[in-house]
Amino acid sequence: MKRIIASTLAATFALGLAACDVDQTKEGDMPEVNVEGGELPEYDVETADVDVGTKETTVTVPDVDVTMPDAEGTPATGEE
Repeated sequence: MKRIIASTLAATFALGLAACDVDQTKEGDMPEVNVEGGELPEYDVETADVDVGTKETTVTVPDVDVTMPDAEGTPATGEE
């Protein structure tokens, strides 16, 4: 549900930007940032055991006969 809301908001924002004309009037500066330390989180993940295989199967396919009319509008039999 959160993904749907986020994608809807992103699409609305993108559409809003496409409908605007934006001109930069002043240059900006990035702030100086000092990053020290930190640690990535650890996760213990147990995945499902999935067995993938194939098997041979016979499938019954319906027989379709198509009769197309010729230029005069009568069915073409192929014996003309």
